[in-house]
Amino acid sequence: MQSWGLNTYLYGPKDDLKHRLLWREVYSLEEEGQLRILIKEAQSRGVTFVYALSPGQDIVFSSSCDLTLLKRKLRQVSDLGCQAFAVLFDDIDHSLCQADSEAFSSFAHAQVTITNEIYRFLGEPPVFLFCPTEYCGSLCSPSVSKSPYLQTVGEDLLPDITVIWTGTKVISRKLSVDCLSEVESVLQRPPLIWDNLHANDYDSRRLFLGPFKGREPQLRSNLRGLLLNPNCEFEANYIPLHSLGSWYRSGKEERKDEECEYCPDRALSAALHDWMEELNQPLQAGRQSSRADQRSSAQTPRCQTPDRSDCPPTLVDRLPVFPLNSSSPPSSPTKVKVETEGEKKTSNQPQGPRPGAPSGGGRGQKAQGWGGLGGGKGLLSESQVRLLVGLYYLPHEYGLSGQKLLQDLSWLKANCHLVSANSKKTAPQKIDEWRGRSSRVLSLCEDIAQLHCSVVGGANRAVLYDLYPYVWDLRNTALVAKAFICWLDGRVLSDSSALGTWKNCFHLCGKTPGADLLGVESEPWAFKGGVSGEVQMLLPIGSSNELFTHPPPLFPTSRLYNIRPYHSKDKLELYRMVRQLHLRTQGVQESSALHPDVIGDRCLGPCLVLSPEYCFILEDELGVCGCVLGILDVRMFAKRCQASWMPAMRDKYPTKGGNTHPNPQDLIQLMEEDQGEYPESLLFHFPSQLRLDALPELVDVSVSRTLLTAMLTALKANGSQGVFCEVQPTDRQRLEFLTKLGFLEILRGEARSREGVVLGRLL
Repeated sequence: MQSWGLNTYLYGPKDDLKHRLLWREVYSLEEEGQLRILIKEAQSRGVTFVYALSPGQDIVFSSSCDLTLLKRKLRQVSDLGCQAFAVLFDDIDHSLCQADSEAFSSFAHAQVTITNEIYRFLGEPPVFLFCPTEYCGSLCSPSVSKSPYLQTVGEDLLPDITVIWTGTKVISRKLSVDCLSEVESVLQRPPLIWDNLHANDYDSRRLFLGPFKGREPQLRSNLRGLLLNPNCEFEANYIPLHSLGSWYRSGKEERKDEECEYCPDRALSAALHDWMEELNQPLQAGRQSSRADQRSSAQTPRCQTPDRSDCPPTLVDRLPVFPLNSSSPPSSPTKVKVETEGEKKTSNQPQGPRPGAPSGGGRGQKAQGWGGLGGGKGLLSESQVRLLVGLYYLPHEYGLSGQKLLQDLSWLKANCHLVSANSKKTAPQKIDEWRGRSSRVLSLCEDIAQLHCSVVGGANRAVLYDLYPYVWDLRNTALVAKAFICWLDGRVLSDSSALGTWKNCFHLCGKTPGADLLGVESEPWAFKGGVSGEVQMLLPIGSSNELFTHPPPLFPTSRLYNIRPYHSKDKLELYRMVRQLHLRTQGVQESSALHPDVIGDRCLGPCLVLSPEYCFILEDELGVCGCVLGILDVRMFAKRCQASWMPAMRDKYPTKGGNTHPNPQDLIQLMEEDQGEYPESLLFHFPSQLRLDALPELVDVSVSRTLLTAMLTALKANGSQGVFCEVQPTDRQRLEFLTKLGFLEILRGEARSREGVVLGRLL
């Protein structure tokens, strides 16, 4: 039995045999030089460089030509100084071609024969790894102890060749001595564990920052070694590797007191303590220090421009545009003072007004709930990093913050009837309990938004570029969840809804959280997305992945955003905002003859007055900066417009005796056209409508998408089965924006204006 230590392995390129061997038999001189340097650099740092090949998909095992090419390739790498090799037969078909079936008694026999031949050809190198096709307990047929494949490997594979094993599963939650003893008996040698605990290449929304866990140090006597398959993102592996070192050292300690025993929580705390020192260091992508060149952290002067572009907007025919894209770079980072979950003390009793209520005021005032904000770059605090780790913990479990978020969201979803708009009287203590839990969820969502800003505004750009896609995704999902929880209080309808019921809607979301499904018998890819995915699935439109999964923006921005339901105090600011946008897009000056409410009354007024519960506000540190308007039932809305809104507008803009509008009759006619009828064939499938409006111009287009998603969530929660939006055919930005969110063209030329295009999507 070989002695075992905590060796560090660096895997070289995992070549596909046909593409690299048959079509390009050897490396070019340039590639050869690069590979030689890499091998020498690894050796100089005490790292064992392992060159791995995966020939199983293409090789004809009985072909002497294929075997010669394979040997030639490996000999070339060996001549470059490589002394460790691996032949991998994982994740391939078990079948043999006709020639191989005649030459070998089984699939395992063919693999073992080739592997032994290569091993001898290379002079029996000290490190030679073999990955079987049945590399974990769940892939063995019929079981580990009775698998003919593993029995052949154990009997025929040369004893000094090490066999790779991942445990009971591809991603094993725990590794026990009993399970390893079983596979050791079949393989006739201790296995080398290829540990996929922190591998995240199977889910683009998950990252694993938790400690090495579920592997007792006593396993060492049953192993030839252990390889940790890390996160794809280099900077995300500090805690996994640091805690692996703690695990290894605890197994070597002769003392058996409590402090020498491995504890994942203590290992996490120790890793966090050391990582904090590095997290706030000025490192660029590729781990190059920017201290020697401070100019690299500033990039170009463009990085000091604001989040909204000052470029002239394009002209439109009649209504303000909804700018969606920007060529502007991100704003300068904002220093954020964060109150983290560990520092906050929340109570089950509601504090102050109902969650989501605005503070009022204009763009010059700070939005509610932002905490302390100032200029300059922010530093990630240890409590923020603990929050991050808790949200991106391990494949089979979430950390404390992730668990609390999902538990509270599940409870709020199941009990939202307590605060529904048309429910019978509910006991005050029940309402207080609901609002107390909602306050905790809103507080945690704010912490996530602050975490996003700190990551973007931090000095360590290497960490930023590796972690940003995940933090950005979680931030967006948290924005929708926060807006939806605020909206539920007093706006969700109970069973008497005309279009449907909230119970039917939430039934589609499923009753069991994904964390409960990810038990010992499940692989973690059974439920996609981790915490972000589970929060998404707790929302009424959680199955609409196109609303949640998008690539992050090219330019990360540290601007702090919030999405919440509309309140009557927002009307004045929204009217001012849409008036300024209209004047800019039309290229005209504000006229004293024009009533200041004309644009707002036409674009926003009907929805703000008759459908305020489906209007959502986007705000940043300065206040309101955008909105999206929704109508649950267009038929009913049109009737109410004719009954109350249009008479009010005729009184406000009389045809005689005033100068509120140069042509009041034309204005009234335009307003009537705006609320024109839609075909019954459209409203049968798409009974709801959305209307968009925002200030120019957001670097992070996902914020606009998230704003729209929040509104669609509310429509779906109250029973809508489909929504449509009318767009001018020349408005390519808005057409592209809606198309990417799953909207399809439904009507052209049959909408309220001759040239209008109607796009719709089912909910």
